[in-house]
Amino acid sequence: MLFSPYITKPDSVSKIMLQVLFALIPGIAIYVWFYGPAILVSLLLASLTALSTEALMLKLRERPIAPFLKDNSALLTAWLLALSIPPLAPWWLIVVGTMFAIAIAKHLYGGLGSNPFNPAMIGYAVLIISFPSQMTHWLAPGGLGSAGLDFQSQLNYIFRGALPDGLTLDGVTMATPLDTLKTQLHMNGQMKSILEMPIYGRLAGVGSEWVSLGFLLGGIYLYARRIIGWHIPAIFLITLFAISGVFHLMDPARYAGPLFQWFSGASMLGAFFILTDPITSPTTPKGRMIFAFGAAILTFLIRVYGGFPDGVAFATLLMNICVPLIDAWTQPAVFGRKDER
Repeated sequence: MLFSPYITKPDSVSKIMLQVLFALIPGIAIYVWFYGPAILVSLLLASLTALSTEALMLKLRERPIAPFLKDNSALLTAWLLALSIPPLAPWWLIVVGTMFAIAIAKHLYGGLGSNPFNPAMIGYAVLIISFPSQMTHWLAPGGLGSAGLDFQSQLNYIFRGALPDGLTLDGVTMATPLDTLKTQLHMNGQMKSILEMPIYGRLAGVGSEWVSLGFLLGGIYLYARRIIGWHIPAIFLITLFAISGVFHLMDPARYAGPLFQWFSGASMLGAFFILTDPITSPTTPKGRMIFAFGAAILTFLIRVYGGFPDGVAFATLLMNICVPLIDAWTQPAVFGRKDER
């Protein structure tokens, strides 16, 4: 029989990271179902690159290699980056983005625990700015493209840039639901008619809405296991719902509804897996709420008015800049001392 107080040993970094990786599996499985196994190749390439780069940087910094490789933080960065870029991305694009994320965004600042920016989102930002064309070739979900690719054809394109005879890249890829929406609105399309296009389903894009549901399921698992708190996911999603709802009510012909914003792009991935990074997010509950609120506002503004179809990555990085200030202003006063702020 146990008596209070119940003191438990805190989970190790490797165990926490492993559970986060496990929580990504439902979304990845749905991804494979709708888009084919190309994403698994991206995940494998990113993982191998991340581990190799991590080992190289640790050696150059004269740090022990095995303990840091086993903490699974490099793998998590690799997976989040791979899930943020098109699954048909050429192999070199994945390698470049992952190497930059690990070597520059992580180790240049001192390694795990010292990096001010989310490494995966830094890698994504570098790729979309440097190689915008390659970052827009998203696979069409099954049944929507003019042609499909089997696994061997996907491998041939990833490693050789070759498609089967008679097929063009436009025939097997398409713009994302967010990008399509933005393009159609710029062409003076009306929201109701746009959302009747075959690319859209009940909540958002066909296929992508189910992937988002998979990440939502994984996020609930992380919360149930107390790997993450409620502050960032709840405030981010509530704020995104509220601001998109207000704009939708004011002009439903020009602004998509809240559920569309929730289940499009990287909203769920960002809410539960990216913004909740304990290294690059605030340390206080109040700070996390401010952080999530700002990220949601920026995500919506970038999606609606910015030059990129999705805004989660850049919203995360912009709010990462604010974390020291948020922490400074939300730290509770030291007991016995007057708070002079």
